Amino acid sequence: MRVLLKIRYLALFALILAIPAGLRAQVGVGVSITVAPPALPVYDQPPCPTEGYLWTPGYWGYGAVGYYWIPGVWVAPPRVGLLWTPGYWGFAGGFYGWREGYWGPHVGFYGGINYGFGYGGVGFWGGRWAGGAFMYNTAAWHVGPGFHGVYEDRTYINNVTVNDNHYSFNGEGGVRAEPNADERAAMNEQHFGRTPDQISQRQSARVDRSNYASVNHGTPAHPEGMGVNARQDRQQNRINQGVHSGEMTPGETSHVEKNETGIHDEAKTDREDNNGHLTPGEHNQIEHQQNAESRQINRDKHNNKTDAHPHGGGKGDGKGGGKN
Repeated sequence: MRVLLKIRYLALFALILAIPAGLRAQVGVGVSITVAPPALPVYDQPPCPTEGYLWTPGYWGYGAVGYYWIPGVWVAPPRVGLLWTPGYWGFAGGFYGWREGYWGPHVGFYGGINYGFGYGGVGFWGGRWAGGAFMYNTAAWHVGPGFHGVYEDRTYINNVTVNDNHYSFNGEGGVRAEPNADERAAMNEQHFGRTPDQISQRQSARVDRSNYASVNHGTPAHPEGMGVNARQDRQQNRINQGVHSGEMTPGETSHVEKNETGIHDEAKTDREDNNGHLTPGEHNQIEHQQNAESRQINRDKHNNKTDAHPHGGGKGDGKGGGKN
């Protein structure tokens, strides 16, 4: 056993040394394997459910039985002013190592991977912070109706190198890129890890067998992450987190649980009437209702009512401080 561990540690050390100096600080070795992640799937970005949420793109994770697709998700950042730097796979020394993403004041190096939707490999064009509010660039991000903080800037399209092969890793056989000066500076800023919603998203994806490349052969059925069942699971996880943290009162919880049950029953009835499937119209209707429910959960978790103070006064000014 000690010999095997020694060999593995030597292999990981070789991986670090083989990575160019500019990348060495960026490629983590928490997971190192010899099989390349599949190409990134092509999908449409789902609309943002509520103002203030930012898009974190999908990526390939790795579990006990191989790679599995983790769909992108709209989430509230840990605090106002932060942007998401996606994680990425790096290849060197015969191994693929995963570098975790993070929240920070600026978008840093993410391996040159073109994740789409404003993450074209270098920089970020999904929007910007202005006066404590996030402004959405509708040329890059798909926002829902009624959004006020929007603008359109299509100049980024000419500045992005199109990833025709949908490379999912940095290194030989994939994207060859190193961090520029701005990305190096972003590495040294204060960083914040994944939010509870992002962690929940990854956990939900890991237990869904259909997300595994060994099953879908690198082509997930719902790469956009908007499968109705998965969406219901994420909503329930958000409710559970709100109850556990005390951000949602028993009354708020009862209200949203009743709504969730109604949506679930409607989807079940629609499937029974259509041989186990939802028609496009039924799917859109369910998503519309889930978007409204998502906004309600967000309001309940960020108002000034808590389990300890059900009549208010438990969250200061009621703005919620950017919590999920």
